Amino acid sequence: QVQLVESGGGLVQPGGSLRLSCAASGSIFSYYTMGWYRQVPGKQRELVATITGGGMTDYAESVKGRFTISRDNAKNTVYLQMNSLKPEDTAVYYCNAGRYSNSYYPYDYWGQGTQVTVSS
Repeated sequence: QVQLVESGGGLVQPGGSLRLSCAASGSIFSYYTMGWYRQVPGKQRELVATITGGGMTDYAESVKGRFTISRDNAKNTVYLQMNSLKPEDTAVYYCNAGRYSNSYYPYDYWGQGTQVTVSS
């Protein structure tokens, strides 16, 4: 079992930056590949970025070069640094724990989500 708690969302102007955090507890954090998803009303949840326990990362094309995922295994925390934010990045962002085997497979471990709104 893994419990996940996101923080760091908010309102930011286009071109601005935010850093999301996800604190994990309840299991061996470094064992899991961690992912950030986002969802807007009426649409499917979209995988944004993933990071393996060893630090290998992958990104959706829509955020490459703007977002950076990282993790601190000593603090059981994964981060999502979001730069050059656009209005289309507006969504609820969710943290997830899963596994990686040629692709990312999410387990049913989700945080409560944190709202990111990009607007002038």
